[in-house]
Amino acid sequence: MHSFWWINALLLIPLVATVVVGVFRHAPKRAYGLAVVAAGAELLLAIVVTVLYSWRNIDPLGHGASSFDFVHRAVLAPSLGVAYDVGLDGLSLLLVLLTALVVFVALVGAKPEKATSSYAAWMLLLTTATVGSFVSHDLLEFFLFFELTLIPSYFLIAHWGGADRARAALKFFLYTLVGSGFLLVGLIYLGFAHSQQAGGAISFAYGALAQTVLPHGTAVWLFVAFAIAFAVKSPLWPFHTWSPLAYAEAPIGGSMVLSALLAKLGTYGLLRFAVGLFPTALSTVRPFVLTLAVIGILYGSALAAVSKDLKRLVAYSSLAQVGFIILGVMSGSQIATTGAVLLMFNHGVITAGFFLIIGFLERRRGTSTISDLAGLQGPAPVLAALFTVVMLASIGLPGLSGFVSEYLVLLGTFATHPWWSVVAALGVILSALYLLWAYQRVFHGVATGDNAEIADASHKERWILVPIVVAILVLGVYPKVALDRVTPAVHELIVHVAPSGASR
Repeated sequence: MHSFWWINALLLIPLVATVVVGVFRHAPKRAYGLAVVAAGAELLLAIVVTVLYSWRNIDPLGHGASSFDFVHRAVLAPSLGVAYDVGLDGLSLLLVLLTALVVFVALVGAKPEKATSSYAAWMLLLTTATVGSFVSHDLLEFFLFFELTLIPSYFLIAHWGGADRARAALKFFLYTLVGSGFLLVGLIYLGFAHSQQAGGAISFAYGALAQTVLPHGTAVWLFVAFAIAFAVKSPLWPFHTWSPLAYAEAPIGGSMVLSALLAKLGTYGLLRFAVGLFPTALSTVRPFVLTLAVIGILYGSALAAVSKDLKRLVAYSSLAQVGFIILGVMSGSQIATTGAVLLMFNHGVITAGFFLIIGFLERRRGTSTISDLAGLQGPAPVLAALFTVVMLASIGLPGLSGFVSEYLVLLGTFATHPWWSVVAALGVILSALYLLWAYQRVFHGVATGDNAEIADASHKERWILVPIVVAILVLGVYPKVALDRVTPAVHELIVHVAPSGASR
């Protein structure tokens, strides 16, 4: 079997399952069961691909190759520059694994009360679109997958969300659609610019576009066009205003994929395409983007501290964490960029854990409002313990996954842009403030009324959270298992973007 079939299977399993689930639309329980099986198969395949990639590209000493693997390219319409071009490297490998993990956990642990075959089908289609975005090595193909994520996300929010779901879905769709318009204009311009220089047919292949020579001013404007689309998706301050409402109103499974996966499409796109394709623009745009990232860290932390709802608290916390990721992406430091890629994965796992536990509390109490929850540590000690692990990982406690990521980002950024790093470090302190305060209000004290009768985590709920806790602990104690896969690809990108900073 050709190696590229592994990556094609990652795209085909959820896509075929979407059609099969649709066939059983009149038997929702059977359809949902098939969706869970398909998501489990996708997760198993993602693990196998990760192991194969490591075996083929990482030697016993931990040194790895930076080239793409499982590559499959087929030109479908040469005159239009349409091609099917997929592959995996260290920048995308962990994010594909994250996608499979989060969707499986969301389907198993965050099933809505009124879940139908349509819900399962939209989740599976979203899996294909997200994985397709991460494995695309062609800019036009990436754009198509990137846009495809809007459709299932919109319906997940609009049909299974909260009381204000219609407004949340519409705001999410309009914001991201308008942002993507800038990306579309930019990629078309870049494709034609490459065609004129190469004297051949138009192409959107990443390798070809990376060789295009652009005037500095043009590169800056194209970077801005790309960055707007990715900043909205991330979301980065001040393009974030759709996210608190969408995260709060989406069903728990929808909140998980929005924060853990779709946000990473923005940060990944910024690193892979904006930074990777327009290195000459960085000297101009870097100070501005770094400033937005730092503002996002402080602004998100401040709003999380005063949030009255656990979902919104996690939404604002995610805004701050995205700021850390963008800080590393734009730092020009190999250490910080490696930390940013690792933080994409770790934050996705941590946020998925947060929303799962919040979903468990909502099932019991019918609310995620902090003032309605108090003293839950007494009747539900296991839930409190699980929340504690996830919370401490988000704070950045040494020994848990969040610490390694944020430490690398701040350390690397300090070497290249110290003042931004120093100010951003305040976000670590603020995260401890608002997360510990939220924990005290929800779990400490004496439980009364309905809170006193709340059930602790069931065996099923505990097992659902096992992969989340294991990932947090393993990557906290032994991050080398992930860093060995990320570092070679980051090194290659940094050498391409700024050779003088490759060794930092």
